[in-house]
Amino acid sequence: MQSIQNRRSFLAGAAAVGAAGFFGTTTRAWAEPPPETTSVRLPRWIGGAYCWAGLYTAGELLRAEGFTDVRYVQGDPKVDQSVWIARGETDFSVNYAPVHVASIEAGIPIKVLGGLHSGCLELIANDNVHSITDLRGKRVGVFDLETAGYVFVALMARYVGLDPVQDIEWVIVPNDETMTNSFVEGKFDAFLGQPPVVQVLRPRKIGHTILNSTIDPPWSQHFCCMISATEDYVTGYPVATKRVLRAIFKSADLCASDPKLVARQVVDRGFVPSYEIALQTLNDIHYDRWHDYDAEASLLFYALRMQETGMIKSSPKEIIANGTDWRLLNELKHELKR
Repeated sequence: MQSIQNRRSFLAGAAAVGAAGFFGTTTRAWAEPPPETTSVRLPRWIGGAYCWAGLYTAGELLRAEGFTDVRYVQGDPKVDQSVWIARGETDFSVNYAPVHVASIEAGIPIKVLGGLHSGCLELIANDNVHSITDLRGKRVGVFDLETAGYVFVALMARYVGLDPVQDIEWVIVPNDETMTNSFVEGKFDAFLGQPPVVQVLRPRKIGHTILNSTIDPPWSQHFCCMISATEDYVTGYPVATKRVLRAIFKSADLCASDPKLVARQVVDRGFVPSYEIALQTLNDIHYDRWHDYDAEASLLFYALRMQETGMIKSSPKEIIANGTDWRLLNELKHELKR
């Protein structure tokens, strides 16, 4: 009974923003051929990944797009979800732009298809650090030297003239809980926070933000999280791929227009545990920017920064040529105009 009620509340919320257009029942959508497959596997992170709300609430929309087998797959939590798609455990991935760049550099057969949102990262520091340049000679907590947290902070440091290898001491911590506790205990001076860590620390007035990717350029001018799919899925099922993208983008629009509804849905459907944190995350992140931001410019920006720091050897143009496909994004931007 509860799942039926949840679905009804989701459909009711969708109706409030225009049911026919929202669920893809436009003349254009019905004029398309049916999807070549009715199955799709999307990633989930049990108990976390609050910023994936735009992906999590796409399930109902995918059923309206003709999918009968929509699975949210939890891969190995000890590895980044870029490994899940590389292993063929998921068909799509939502990940940070630099992670996609690294995957393309490594020859993993994916295609980045578009941006999902901007603004889910904050660089949090203690009272000894007031800007990124102050990180010189300081300690920064990261999970390891290959994760997105390290990559982003290293790129930010290099952008203001620091040498991330020589000027910063990197402190390895195993998980979010240890990261927070170690920061409170003074074991390092700064770390890159993401939902839900930022939303938990903010009301407790622990640390302060020295960079917010929602508002601080140039990071705020680019997508932080982007959508990719396996090359096999994109080339083998182009109609299905477009329908998946359309569902995710419409879900992103709902995140922007009705965050309270989406926050309730991601909690009721078991994706994340806290309504308050989900709502705060939805209010912090800009989900509507997929309409306006240039996905290729974002990937080029990060590829160039990574090339400058020696993280990749390929040129940004090679990254774009080998690992992106913007055709469906351009079609959907025209189709789903605001």
